[in-house]
Amino acid sequence: MRFAKRIAAKLGLDERGIFLDYLAIVLGAFLMGLGIGVFLVDAKVVPGGVSGLSMAVHYLSGNRIPVGLTIWVLNVPLYIWGVRELGKTFGKRTFVGFTANSFFIDLLRGAIPGFHSLRLQDNPAIVNLQQTDFFFSVLIGAVLLGVGLGIIFKFRGSTAGSDIIAAVAQKRWGVKPGSAIMAVDFFVIALAGLVIHAKQLSTDRPALALTLYAFFLLIISSRLIDLILDGFDYAKSAMVITSKVEQVSRLITDDMSRSATVMQGRGLYTKEPKEIIYTVLSRKEISTLTQRVKQIDPSAFIIVNNVHEVLGEGFRPRF
Repeated sequence: MRFAKRIAAKLGLDERGIFLDYLAIVLGAFLMGLGIGVFLVDAKVVPGGVSGLSMAVHYLSGNRIPVGLTIWVLNVPLYIWGVRELGKTFGKRTFVGFTANSFFIDLLRGAIPGFHSLRLQDNPAIVNLQQTDFFFSVLIGAVLLGVGLGIIFKFRGSTAGSDIIAAVAQKRWGVKPGSAIMAVDFFVIALAGLVIHAKQLSTDRPALALTLYAFFLLIISSRLIDLILDGFDYAKSAMVITSKVEQVSRLITDDMSRSATVMQGRGLYTKEPKEIIYTVLSRKEISTLTQRVKQIDPSAFIIVNNVHEVLGEGFRPRF
């Protein structure tokens, strides 16, 4: 524990679990790297976003340009753009997320100097699985990708790419993030399918079949991300008791684009009147709320509950 604290201090991190958050982001990046680098690249089943675009570049180069390196190179300008457009919202965690993901992909594929012998994709078990049970191999890749991304998102990280494009699109043009990400992923998967078809990279399966597998991958990984983030209760309600009601209210309505209700209450011991803010958020947003409220008012009292279903604007039906 003392060792972890010393490392956290050197990295400029506080001791309130942030160091463990970064470890979780790196773990998620490792699972993503395992799924993409070992199971998906050689299967030619392309995920969306920058990862899929990088795989298409890898195929066009005759497998000479490493996938992970391409992901990192493409993400750097997106990251800079995101910081300029959105401030430091994507900060250190995003940089760690996409850098670790890029590193693990190339490490596990043996594309990093000194680790050429690693090449897990050439393991006889992996090769046999792709030859004899291609569907299951793609499913494993989808599960690793979805679980890895889910862990990264749960600990307020990101892998840049289409996340930044979606956030900027929402800010500039009011496009819903889900719609923007889906449009980018659809374009990348279709482009990769055309590359595979034009270069005749697959002799066992038609490019159209691989494209359909890619859409299946997208659905499975998306559902797993939702499951990790949402659990079985896909929303959270929060009651905030604070002396800085106006600042917290602006945080919810202006910064998070959510609604809230202010209720009147009275302290049982102090007998003083109090205002209670009640709001409903997604599970991904609740960590942002609690963190920001504590920055505004360290003495705020926050009660968080699971919500099984919400019917109203801003929330999708549960079933």
